[in-house]
Amino acid sequence: MASSHSSSPVPQSNSSDTFFKKEVDATKRFRPVKSLPDVCPKEPTGNPNNLHDSPSLVVDQQRWTIYHSKVNLPAALNDPRLAKRESDFFTKTWGVDFVDTEVTPSFYLPQITKEHFALYQQEITPREKVHERCKNICTPKDTFDRTLLHTHDKSRTDLEQVPKIFMKPDFALEDPLTFNAVLPWSHFSTAGGKGNRDAASSKLLQEKLSHYLDIVEVNIAHQISLRSEAFFHAMTSQHELQDYLRKTSQAVKLLREKIAKIDKVMCEGSLRVLRLSLTRNNCIKAYNKLKLMATVHQTQPTVQLLLSTSEYVGALDLIATTQEVLQQELQGIHSFRHLGSQLCELEKLIDKMMIAEFSTYARNDLNRPLEDDCQVLEEERLVSLVFGLLKQRKLNFYEIYGDEMINTAKNIIKQCVVNTVSQIEEIDTEVVVKLADQMRMMNFPQWFDLLKNIFSKFTIFLKRVKATLNTIRSVVFLVLDKNQKNRDLEDTLQKNSAKESVVDSEVAYLTHEGMFISDAFGDGELPAGAANSASQRNTSPNSEPCSSDSVSEPECTTDSSSSKEHTSSSVTPGGVEMMISDDMKLTDLELVRLANHIQELLYNASDICHDRSVKFLMARAKDGFLEKLNSNEFVTLSRLMEGFILDTEQICGRKSMSLRGALQSQANRFVNRFHEERKTKLSLLLDNERWKQAEVPAEFQDLVDSVSDGRISPPEKKPTATEERKPAEFLIVEGQKYATVGTVLLLIRIILEYCQCVDNIPSITTDMLTRLSDLLKYFNSRSCQLVLGAGALQVVGLKTITTKNLALSSRCLQLIVHYIPIIRAHFEARLQPKQFSMLRHFDHITKDYHDHIAEISAKLVAIMDSLFDKLLSKYEVKAPVPSACFRNICKQMAKMHEAIYDLLPEEQTQMLFLRINASYKLHLKRQLAHLNVVNDGGPLNGLVTSDVAFYTGNLQALKGLNNLDLNMAEIWEQKR
Repeated sequence: MASSHSSSPVPQSNSSDTFFKKEVDATKRFRPVKSLPDVCPKEPTGNPNNLHDSPSLVVDQQRWTIYHSKVNLPAALNDPRLAKRESDFFTKTWGVDFVDTEVTPSFYLPQITKEHFALYQQEITPREKVHERCKNICTPKDTFDRTLLHTHDKSRTDLEQVPKIFMKPDFALEDPLTFNAVLPWSHFSTAGGKGNRDAASSKLLQEKLSHYLDIVEVNIAHQISLRSEAFFHAMTSQHELQDYLRKTSQAVKLLREKIAKIDKVMCEGSLRVLRLSLTRNNCIKAYNKLKLMATVHQTQPTVQLLLSTSEYVGALDLIATTQEVLQQELQGIHSFRHLGSQLCELEKLIDKMMIAEFSTYARNDLNRPLEDDCQVLEEERLVSLVFGLLKQRKLNFYEIYGDEMINTAKNIIKQCVVNTVSQIEEIDTEVVVKLADQMRMMNFPQWFDLLKNIFSKFTIFLKRVKATLNTIRSVVFLVLDKNQKNRDLEDTLQKNSAKESVVDSEVAYLTHEGMFISDAFGDGELPAGAANSASQRNTSPNSEPCSSDSVSEPECTTDSSSSKEHTSSSVTPGGVEMMISDDMKLTDLELVRLANHIQELLYNASDICHDRSVKFLMARAKDGFLEKLNSNEFVTLSRLMEGFILDTEQICGRKSMSLRGALQSQANRFVNRFHEERKTKLSLLLDNERWKQAEVPAEFQDLVDSVSDGRISPPEKKPTATEERKPAEFLIVEGQKYATVGTVLLLIRIILEYCQCVDNIPSITTDMLTRLSDLLKYFNSRSCQLVLGAGALQVVGLKTITTKNLALSSRCLQLIVHYIPIIRAHFEARLQPKQFSMLRHFDHITKDYHDHIAEISAKLVAIMDSLFDKLLSKYEVKAPVPSACFRNICKQMAKMHEAIYDLLPEEQTQMLFLRINASYKLHLKRQLAHLNVVNDGGPLNGLVTSDVAFYTGNLQALKGLNNLDLNMAEIWEQKR
């Protein structure tokens, strides 16, 4: 019965402490919990009001134990005091409202069924079968020998009977505590009648201790029996070892006696020979030191002699070698204590001398006459100076050359202006003192020749600078290449020395006497017998070259003009012999940086020439001289400047933007003036244009003919042929006749001038495109104002704008539209791809022109439309036929045709008259509907048909309109 109520909150006795401890802790941490009723109240009557009087385990905060419970669950369920047993324990305790309800499943937890474990069962079933099969096949193994295990357990059990105090490493009976623990005297008291019992206790203690002793002895005997074989083997080995030691001692004693005899007979004489050899080597070293001191003493006179012949590199190498000898081989010599500082001062003096001489060389090189000769001045001297400066790490010497370049560029312009002014008689140098004012008095040809002379001088100047700087850079690269070769050589030597040192150590280990001899002689002169064996091996790394054969080496190297044998000679393409010293302590990074600075100096030379040219140009442009140049003069100037810019870029290998920017600035001003002049000219032409057909001179026809195959090229001048040819009535363009006005002919010439200017000055292409677009837009808008807007009535004084004026204006616009694609292609070929978006201006212009042409056509139709409205509104269907209205309409149509036929192409004329005819039919249809005349074959219908036939015949009789489909049946209302 208790099992049926497994959900009862009564805790089990074995986990009650833990359960209520958790409840108390949770209450303390979170929030107070309402009082819970006890599981069994004092009087279980089922009254829910009495539940609040029962104690609460949570609120009381007391540790609940099993003794606090009043009755267990079976007793509560089988209460004999109740007359009627409750069917449900929970309704009895918590009231009748507590009913057993089904708990709804959680929405957040999935419903787990056996199907969820199907895949797992499928995977694990084969493994389980294999496992069961292995368990049945494989029997468990005994890893221990049962006998040994039994013996071991028995001995362990016996030892455990012995108290632990006997097993302690610090066991000592002298310790009172230990003694009292082993022999408890408290049991041996003689007082009273306890003698027999004490005697029995002492006997029992003695037997116990004897038993412990027996156990220990048995275990010791057992352990000895297990290790007896090893013990006896060790004792036997000890005896053998003592015999060996005795024999060895006798052999050592005998050997010592023999060695003493050998030392006395053989070694004493040899050692004396070695001592004498060392003494001789020391004397040789002293002699070499004295000779080296005598050589070093001659250093200062030798340096003075080298400086007198400008041998800076040799002098510096000699000083460096002497400094090295003083610091290494002659260190501590009292007589040379001041020589090092004297050589340092001498080295500083040489630095100043080299810098001063390089400055003099740069001045002489750059200020010599600017002729076509671009050879390097005194190349050997330059190479020697550069090597010396590099050796002394004076890496900023190129700045001296840069300063001289700036001064030379200024002097070139000044000298050219002075020479040109002196040849012009019109300029009085006494009245006009300043060179800038004298220059401004020149006319364009004189000033242009002066600029050309300056550019040619600058070109030679740059070539000369390039040759000199290339020589300096070649020296830097030679030093860089030498450094690389030295590193490669050092790496090779290190690898070889590492290999040879391994071989030497092996040979020295095998031949002891050779090793002793080399150490004793210090690699000096060896005895004849040992020299052969020592010569087969390399010298020890720590030995010094102090043999008699090398005595004269320092003397020879010090007296040489190049100061060391650490120099290698190389010959430049010019035939200059250069000495590259190995002790130039310059890193590859420094050398590469110096080479880059020298190359940058060449770029700076180009920039200097361009900057000076810009200042010269701006000085002449102060009075607006350049802006007043005509197109041909400015194009000539632009080509000269472009040529100089390209020459400098080819020489120096980099673009300089200052002169190009100045040219662009002047080109922009030229473009503005060019555009304003032509726009003003076009404005004046339009204001005076009477919009009558003009004759086409032969030169304009040649100009148009030159624009063939979509390419714009200037016509060849034929003055004789042009004079004989007469002006034509029409302009022939690709087989089509164009009737034009004089303004449009001049506009075509202006457009070609824009295109030609772009060919001559490519840098102004974008500006010219914008200006040309503005010009075309201006012509379109202004012509619209004058013709369609009737502005010519006030500007020129025309009485009226005729249909002929309108048709002529339309044809002129069509001529310009014909050339717009050609102009677009011309500009597109000269633009960068990223600038192609500017070509959209031509698309907008073309659209504007087409709209203008359409408006003119609409205006012509509107003129006839108003005429039809006026005449047909008074039309009456009556005799005679044809009526006066139709005669008047046909007369006006003939005038219209006569006015536009010679101006517009036949196709356009037909399209225009079709539109006019549609307007005519619309007005006639409206009038007939107003007069209630229908197509019924009656008398009125016959009169209208006769009039329409008269109109059709007259219209088709006009030139070019005979095949026109008029479709006059549309004038009648369709019957429904």
